[in-house]
Amino acid sequence: MTPEHIRRIEGHVIKGHTASKSTLLLTFLCLCCFFISKSAFSDYAIAYGYTPKYSKNFSHFDYVNPNAPKGGRLDLNGSRTFDRLNPFLLKGVSADGVDGLIIETLMEQSLDEPYTFYGLLADDIRVADDGLSVSYHINSQAKFSDGTPVTVEDVKFSFDTLMQDKHVHPAYSITLGNITEAVIIDEQNIRFNFKEKNAKLPMLLSSYLSVFPKHWVGDLAFKETAMKTPVGSGPYILESYDTGKQIRFKRNPDYWAADLGIRKGMFNFDEIVYKYFRDSTIALEALKAGEYDFRLENNSKMWARDYTGRVFKNKEIIKNNIPHQNSVGIQGFVMNTRKPLFSNKKVREALVLAYDFEWANRMLFYNQYQRNDSYFSNTELAAKGKISTEEQELLEPYIDSLDPGVFADAWVPPTTDAPSSLRQNLRTAIKLLKSAGWEYKDGALRNQKGQAFRFDLVLSSKAFERIAASYARNLKKLGITMEYRTVDFALYKRRVETKDFDMIVSSYPQSQVPGNELEGRWHSKTADVDGSANYPGIKNPAIDALLKQLSNTTSRDEIIALTRAMDRVLLSEFYLVPHWYISTHRIAYWDKFEFPETLPVYFSAEGWMLSTWWFKPEYRALNSSVTQ
Repeated sequence: MTPEHIRRIEGHVIKGHTASKSTLLLTFLCLCCFFISKSAFSDYAIAYGYTPKYSKNFSHFDYVNPNAPKGGRLDLNGSRTFDRLNPFLLKGVSADGVDGLIIETLMEQSLDEPYTFYGLLADDIRVADDGLSVSYHINSQAKFSDGTPVTVEDVKFSFDTLMQDKHVHPAYSITLGNITEAVIIDEQNIRFNFKEKNAKLPMLLSSYLSVFPKHWVGDLAFKETAMKTPVGSGPYILESYDTGKQIRFKRNPDYWAADLGIRKGMFNFDEIVYKYFRDSTIALEALKAGEYDFRLENNSKMWARDYTGRVFKNKEIIKNNIPHQNSVGIQGFVMNTRKPLFSNKKVREALVLAYDFEWANRMLFYNQYQRNDSYFSNTELAAKGKISTEEQELLEPYIDSLDPGVFADAWVPPTTDAPSSLRQNLRTAIKLLKSAGWEYKDGALRNQKGQAFRFDLVLSSKAFERIAASYARNLKKLGITMEYRTVDFALYKRRVETKDFDMIVSSYPQSQVPGNELEGRWHSKTADVDGSANYPGIKNPAIDALLKQLSNTTSRDEIIALTRAMDRVLLSEFYLVPHWYISTHRIAYWDKFEFPETLPVYFSAEGWMLSTWWFKPEYRALNSSVTQ
């Protein structure tokens, strides 16, 4: 994922960081290690613990139609606004589509394997025997949309810029920080040197390093390219835009990789247009009116109640739930521990007890969700039950600083199902708050200085207000005042970037193979970095140590033990109030499309549609039956 990867949240979508095309890695030939194909030809692929599914020079992915017809204009719903075209800068909100449609990476992940990457801009990858560097051979066919070839100078310039320019989003320097330099070997080969062995870096670099031409920046300071028309090697070029309202991409007829197996049958629309609407309600009405073609819904109430009317009754718009096997991570009300109010763990635990998921799922979510019970929900990486010997050995060096509960059964979210109840949970919360120095007095919960317990929950979408309201009512029973308000998205993003909040709603999506990207979320060194995804301000020595070990292991068994141990620690600290997840994509689309019978396994709904669908014959004529 790029730093602009999308975090899905109930009621809205927020663009975040951490990166995003997320994490990964390594190389070696052992059964427990990453496999890099070793044969007479190039090392064309990297996979995790198994042989890549597709052979060298494969014809196409199984989840695409290699003969999919091209044509038509696809209209999509943008992410509320944008004020820059350069997707790599920290300041401002990036336009949808640029990083992915226009700009490409060295390699790209398949969607029907847990973690395999195949060559794109690079057609050969080799990891040094000592594990301290990785080299790429740049595909001689690769060229930018202006006809100039993709060179090793462009790759080095992209890397140096993203790592060193102070105006670039810090997700790059955080995630790729273990790389000391990019060294040009010859006209087609470039080597990246590591500070120390890091098993994840080859795959991380392969998918994370977006490559743009050096001449696109030219003599400008990088920040001055914010609104400069981007140039890349991807399947589309930027045709036009109206800042904050619309951006239009046109398929490049001379796209260099169109006939490669990694791209065959993909990106079939002649034009892609993102339209921006003020909020999700307006956006849904625009879908019904035919203003755009496809929508991923993240709001359970809207999905249950608002997808109605003639266009749905007549099947003009198709409403569907598509199952997936994605790692869902965790979502919740995130508490900013930099604030004195949330610095005490007992206080944070009390706030967790005040949330009634069962009531919310029944009354607000139409029973569509499951409770997040792990930072790695829905995977084998999640801590479950009694701690294992391997997990205990990993955590014992930090036993004096850890909650004793870490070494017992894995934490289970509080429930209000009988015989438990909200009343019982609130009583426990009162005891915790009292032991932390808070008592009810003069109509509010107060500390020893007489200060009332009140804080703000900052939202980026009104759709979340109904969820916040029920939580605020429960907190009120404890004497706590939670004010919640929705702010302009640009302001929301700035406050999140600078950690200027008491509480927000956020999520931590996970990859099938978590690694370096987790440092940007949970490592002490990122807690005070503007733009990092360490929203709670986590500074925990045990987490730091586990993250370091995770970045250097190639064993699946070790990865499982490390993530489960980390999960136990994170859950014991109550950095957030866990929310919910869903194991399907809720999508609605006008009945204009066809798509392959074979679905991918690990995928985002919009990315899957964008890259593999095509229009029915009557909608392929650009600008005829397609929505204007």
